[in-house]
Amino acid sequence: MKIQELADKMGLTIHTIRYYEKEGLLDDRHVRRESNNYRNYSEEAVERLKLIKKFQSIGCSLAELKEVLRDHDANTQTNRQIIDWIHNKKKEIESKKEEYDQMLGTLNKMLEYRTLLMDDPIQAQEMLKSWHADSSKTP
Repeated sequence: MKIQELADKMGLTIHTIRYYEKEGLLDDRHVRRESNNYRNYSEEAVERLKLIKKFQSIGCSLAELKEVLRDHDANTQTNRQIIDWIHNKKKEIESKKEEYDQMLGTLNKMLEYRTLLMDDPIQAQEMLKSWHADSSKTP
């Protein structure tokens, strides 16, 4: 299939598919050049792009993606190694979630303060003083 057909089928842009090819995520198994130099993509390209999208959905970076695909292609990882990788990825995501929860907490306090500032500036100032007192207690 041609690149536009593949892009439409996968919900990607032509640019994204070419980028993946340039980065080595798609290779000779997935794309062939015709005599007119047009790219022709195989059904394996569809499966490869589904795999790429799956790993991107769990937060894999380009470097991680390359490593995962290399290991997948070579079938070099044992089941135990894959399980360990999954556990590590879960820990990484849980850590990020904690950071995001803290950010959301701060944003909620800021929003509460700004909203209160419009309705009751004196109470807003008291809230701000309390917030600063709480933050100065942390080491």
